[in-house]
Amino acid sequence: MAVKITCINKAGGNHYDPHEAIEKLGWVNEQTRASGVSTRLEMVEFIEKHKGRAYTKDIFGSEAVLIVKTSPAGNKYVKTVSDGRETNNLLNLPECK
Repeated sequence: MAVKITCINKAGGNHYDPHEAIEKLGWVNEQTRASGVSTRLEMVEFIEKHKGRAYTKDIFGSEAVLIVKTSPAGNKYVKTVSDGRETNNLLNLPECK
């Protein structure tokens, strides 16, 4: 299954601060139109355990795939990779309502 990430929320509320962890990610399945909001840990599990695919898409249709990383403190988080380069595409998304 694949889902397109459509929005994010951060715990501290400072959307663009790259040092604050994303807490929630809004998504839509473009094939079934199902949608929802998942916690960061639920999205990590979706990618790692269920072999799901999550991505962002820009206005030109280019995709950046989410990968799971682990911080030095051992916390798992997600970030995007586009053309083999780690990017900050998630911070460009709007706030989830």
